[in-house]
Amino acid sequence: QVQLVESGGGLVQPGGSLRLACAASGIMFSRYVMRWYRQAPGKQRELVAAITSGDSTNYADSVKGRFTISRDNAKSTVYLQMNSLKPEDAAVYYCNILVGFRDYWGQGTQVTVSS
Repeated sequence: QVQLVESGGGLVQPGGSLRLACAASGIMFSRYVMRWYRQAPGKQRELVAAITSGDSTNYADSVKGRFTISRDNAKSTVYLQMNSLKPEDAAVYYCNILVGFRDYWGQGTQVTVSS
């Protein structure tokens, strides 16, 4: 079955950087669009970034120029490089894949931005 496992979250000071990773299994990874979402307490889950099978990317306006999504098909892994982090970036970050009509989610990784 499809499994997504995120890693790389943690505590970082404002202005700092983190790199999240999401390892996928159970799918032909290279064929699918991969997405990163985040959800802060009391807020709806929001799309942060997406990358297609052809490496086209798109980003939420709030992270453009600071975050970079990439993928390594040989490792079945998608990454989210987050630079110039702000307190408002703090959230649980989830990777996501849509296979057919079903959404799959990882368990999430916590990102805390605080001095």
